Amino acid sequence: MAIYGYCRISTHKQSIERQIRNIRSKHPKAVIFQEVYTGTKTDGRKKWEQLLRIVKQDDTIVFDSVSRMSRNAAEGFATYQKLFDGGIELEFLKEPHINTAVYKKALNNHIAMTGTKTDIILKAVNEYLMELAKEQIIIAFEQAEKEVTDLHQRTKEGIETARLEGKQIGQRPGAKLTTKKSIAAKADIEKYSKDFNGTLTDAECMRMIGIARNTYYKYKKELLEAKAS
Repeated sequence: MAIYGYCRISTHKQSIERQIRNIRSKHPKAVIFQEVYTGTKTDGRKKWEQLLRIVKQDDTIVFDSVSRMSRNAAEGFATYQKLFDGGIELEFLKEPHINTAVYKKALNNHIAMTGTKTDIILKAVNEYLMELAKEQIIIAFEQAEKEVTDLHQRTKEGIETARLEGKQIGQRPGAKLTTKKSIAAKADIEKYSKDFNGTLTDAECMRMIGIARNTYYKYKKELLEAKAS
């Protein structure tokens, strides 16, 4: 009965450590699967797909929140139901009311039939309790989907407000993006390239510095333009 943790962030700028820490605080020996993936659906999540290939009956998958599993309500519940039917436990640290253990309890805690006409009412009550549990799970996924929709809307409105106020949106045309990595790479090009202070050819420089061909020529062009100005 293995315990796995699944952590996901949308961009490399975000930190995944909080999710890992939260899972490890409750399950110190959990095997953590983590990835960066932008999107509401699970298709294309390589680590998630890898986890699904190895998880088996009686194993547990732990999430920091339901949104880490899926931000698409329909797909989220379908995946939940499929894993539940496969005997896999799902645990959501921020939404424990939809853990599969709770869902399983709703399935097993049916009110016993009496063999009388009262059973008509009891059957209806049992069905209602089951639908109520199912509804809570769907609501949790719908809330996760709503959060990402609201975020996109706020971002869109913020960009439009900035545009109407005359603010620059994004990088100005022709502007050069400067990073620590680009500064270091350009310094190496100037040091090793025969077009500057070195003796190496372009191909030799690329191998020495360890950067892609397009990036190399982009940086070299910028250096030559700066040198000419």
